[in-house]
Amino acid sequence: MSTNQSDRLRALIEPLVGAKELDLEEIEVSRAGRRRVLRVIVDSEDGVELDTCAELSRTISETLDETDAMGEGEYVLEVSSPGADRPLTEHRHYVRAIGRLAKLSLDDGDELVARILAVDDEGLDLEVPGVKGRKPTSRRVAFDEIAKARVEIEFNRKDKKEEEA
Repeated sequence: MSTNQSDRLRALIEPLVGAKELDLEEIEVSRAGRRRVLRVIVDSEDGVELDTCAELSRTISETLDETDAMGEGEYVLEVSSPGADRPLTEHRHYVRAIGRLAKLSLDDGDELVARILAVDDEGLDLEVPGVKGRKPTSRRVAFDEIAKARVEIEFNRKDKKEEEA
């Protein structure tokens, strides 16, 4: 997608996403056969419900139909949340992952799996699980030490809503 088209789409879509109190994470235009696919990825502090994605999809579709931002020809619009395997790249991603287990690849080549306890402007406070019956340890990692980070899926961990109930 050209930078011009990307900027134009972002300018059209971002206010619509913001009106739903969501964050615009990504816009991507790709080819699928003869058609183009416009993927709009949104998120929020509380996640994104399917109904919200559907409402936003209708709103974006109406707005795009009123403009020529997608040019001529057919396209498919997909509005969704980022999914569990999305990389943590923004400060807000780390904040949303507080309490979750994350896999961090550090600049020095080390890999670390730890629970995110707190996030500030400089980095993360982590709890590294103990190995072979040992107690967990605390560790501080600065953002500039992180090459890649991703939330690890935990099938047996209760989420915040279940813990509060």
